[in-house]
Amino acid sequence: MPKPNRSSDASQPQGESGDDQQVATPSSFRPLALRIEAEVGKYIVGQQEVVRHVLIALFAGGHVLLEGVPGLGKTMLVRTLAQVLDLKFARIQFTPDLMPADIVGTDILEETEDGRRTFRFQPGPVFTHLLLADEINRATPKTQSALLEAMQERTVTVANRSYPLEPPFMVLATQNPIEMEGTYPLPEAQLDRFLFKVNVTYPSAEELVEILDRTTGAEEPQVEKVADRETVLAMMELARQVPAPSPVAEYAARLVLATHPDHESAPEIVRRYVRYGASPRGAQALLLGAKVAALMAGRFNVALEDVRAVAPAALRHRILLNFEAQAEGVSEDEVVGEVIRGVEV
Repeated sequence: MPKPNRSSDASQPQGESGDDQQVATPSSFRPLALRIEAEVGKYIVGQQEVVRHVLIALFAGGHVLLEGVPGLGKTMLVRTLAQVLDLKFARIQFTPDLMPADIVGTDILEETEDGRRTFRFQPGPVFTHLLLADEINRATPKTQSALLEAMQERTVTVANRSYPLEPPFMVLATQNPIEMEGTYPLPEAQLDRFLFKVNVTYPSAEELVEILDRTTGAEEPQVEKVADRETVLAMMELARQVPAPSPVAEYAARLVLATHPDHESAPEIVRRYVRYGASPRGAQALLLGAKVAALMAGRFNVALEDVRAVAPAALRHRILLNFEAQAEGVSEDEVVGEVIRGVEV
């Protein structure tokens, strides 16, 4: 994952929030992150773990796959986060007839004032900061793959020309786990591009009542801008600088290796139900996510607890179960849980 470039000094927020604190320091990272979470919480009821994992992935420079039934506020979460961080936001509704050019853009023929004709690149909605790919598994594999270069390389190639995407760039894709008819499941290679897979669960009775209070009244909750693009880039850069002790890196590596059924450290549940384990990107996701989790806990060093905190989100979509697991109802989260319990600290 490329390290974000800073176009100007981002040691302080430059937006309208008027906040004077230094954000590119370990001591200020946690207060600002908590302010962002609180501001998003003015509109999004509950889902604290979902919001936390989305923020961790953003500051780690990764992408997130959000899985949940319709109506749980996934779109509103991304839109609200963009407002709080003052970032550009775009939404693409994936459908079977969506074409790659509808995502990345295309060259259009224009006539100049002197009568000459020339091609001009018309950017697509991918040229944004936060991109919501709604129901990504509704589009054909050809269209899904149009996001691969953007997600991995942060560039878009059209007609042999490459166009860089302005950092930060984050894809938040959603998919419905219930209605699978007429969908195109994401291949493992594309799933691996997502830093986290986050399950969006149904709200409790108390949370549902609060949702009704906020959304059926005369006034809607208003959120304020807490940070801006330069602030986000500074926080991303700081996350890369967090040191990870060798025992922590080795622990992350052992967790990933334990997801492989042919490895000697694999627990029984992995040997029985897993076809393929997590890739090296899984280890990268563990360590990058743990660095941000440490900063959000107010520490400038990564602990084993940080790795365990992000392990389910980092590994659940990188484990391929066999038919026996599907027949017996064994989930990826159960496998990851046993791996965490089985790997010695």
